[in-house]
Amino acid sequence: MDTGTHIVMGLALGGLATLDPVVAGSTATASSVLAATIIGSQIPDIDTVLKLRNNAVYIRNHRGITHSIPAVLLWPVLITGVIYPFNPEADLLHLWLWTFLAVFLHVFVDIFNSYGTQALRPFTCKWVALGVINTFDPFIFAIHVAGLFLWVFGSHPGYTFLAVYALIIIYYLHRFYYKGKLTKIVKEMIPDATDIIIAPTMKNHEWRIAVMTEKQFFVGRAHRVHVRILDQYSRVPVPDTPVLKAAKKDSNLSAFLSFSPVYRWEMDEFDDHYEVRFIDLRYRSNGHYPFVAVVKLDLDLNILSSYTGWIYSEEKLRKKLEFIPG
Repeated sequence: MDTGTHIVMGLALGGLATLDPVVAGSTATASSVLAATIIGSQIPDIDTVLKLRNNAVYIRNHRGITHSIPAVLLWPVLITGVIYPFNPEADLLHLWLWTFLAVFLHVFVDIFNSYGTQALRPFTCKWVALGVINTFDPFIFAIHVAGLFLWVFGSHPGYTFLAVYALIIIYYLHRFYYKGKLTKIVKEMIPDATDIIIAPTMKNHEWRIAVMTEKQFFVGRAHRVHVRILDQYSRVPVPDTPVLKAAKKDSNLSAFLSFSPVYRWEMDEFDDHYEVRFIDLRYRSNGHYPFVAVVKLDLDLNILSSYTGWIYSEEKLRKKLEFIPG
C-alpha cells in the first residue's frame, strides 16, 4: 500500500489495541503501543531510500528483504528495543505483540497489490502478488480516516476500528469475487490464453487486463464485468542477437526483466546507435504504456545510456537517455 494508508493503519492499530485489557489499563503501555504501531506500519518500506540511488536498484529490491520472514520477526524486536527504554513502565510483552502485528499487517496487505512482496523469502524469492487491491485504494484509506475522525469525536477506538476492519474484510472478499468473475470472462473471450493478468486501479470497478497466448498479447480494460480488448500484438520472442545480448547486460533492463511478467520489445537502428526498448503491457493508460526500459548502444555495442521507470512523454525519455549513464 502507499505511505499514507500505512500511516492511518498504524494509527488504527493503536486504537484497536485499546481492546487489549493490558493496553487499556496502562497509559504508559497505550502510548508506547501507539508509537510502535505507527512506526511498525512504516518500517518495512525503509527500502524506499534505494530510489535515491537509481530506479534499477529500487525495482530489484523494494519490498524484498525488508518484507521477508526474517525482517517481519526482526523489526518488532528492534522497534520495541528502541521504544521501551523511553517508557519502561510499559508492558514489554504487549508492546512487542502489537508492534509485531503492525509489521505483519504491513507486509500482509502489500501481498494483495499487483506489485507484491517477497514475503516468503528466504524460502523462495518469488514475488507474491494477488492483484486485487490497488497500491492506493480510496475506500480503504477513506474508511480509516473516517474511523480516526470518530475516535477524535469520542467514539471508542477499539470497537470503531473493529468495525472498520470487519468492513475491510468484506471489501477484500468482494474484490476477490470480481477478479474471479473477470478471469472467467476473459478465458471465455480468449480460450487459448496461457496467462491472464487482471490488475486493480484506483477506481473500484475499473481493472487493467493483460493476456498472453502462445502467439499474441492482448491488452484490455474492464468496467464491472464488461471487458474490452484495446490493443493486440504479435508475441515475438526476444532474439539472441548481438544487440539484444549486449542490451540485456544493462542493469536497468535487467531490473525491468526481473520485475515485468508481460512485455513486448522493439529495436531501432540509427546512423550512429541502436535503441532497444522493452514495454510493460500491464499499465496501459490513455493509449500509452508508461513503464519501460530503454537501452541506447553505439555501433560497437557499448552501452551509452539507459533508463527504466515511468515515462509519460517521449521528450522526457530523450532527456533521461541524454543525462543518465547506462
